[in-house]
Amino acid sequence: MLESGEMYLETIYILSQKSSAVRGIDVSEYMGFSKPSVSRAIGLLKKEGLVIIDAQGFIKLTEAGEKKAGSIYERHTVLTKLLTGIGVDEETAAADACRIEHYISEKTFDAIKAHMEKYGSRD
Repeated sequence: MLESGEMYLETIYILSQKSSAVRGIDVSEYMGFSKPSVSRAIGLLKKEGLVIIDAQGFIKLTEAGEKKAGSIYERHTVLTKLLTGIGVDEETAAADACRIEHYISEKTFDAIKAHMEKYGSRD
């Protein structure tokens, strides 16, 4: 999956944690993207079996979508925590984590996660 698809999936995941009724316009506003761009991306996620659109037009993650989105979100939160733990300000850490989360290997991420679980963070 491309980075942009992962970003849409993560956004739907975040919004669905706050409300069970996620619409395309919510995704558009959250990401700052146009409604047509969001519609195209949602269509691709639907083709991949990661989201469904119900009769009212609400976007819901499938089981596979929930699993993938949860994994992406976990990467984001763990990496943000790591970066803030070494002294990076919250805003920069979140922005950098967002870029890193799409490229870091599973092996490296698992090692970072294990290290943080063992040694904690500086919170």
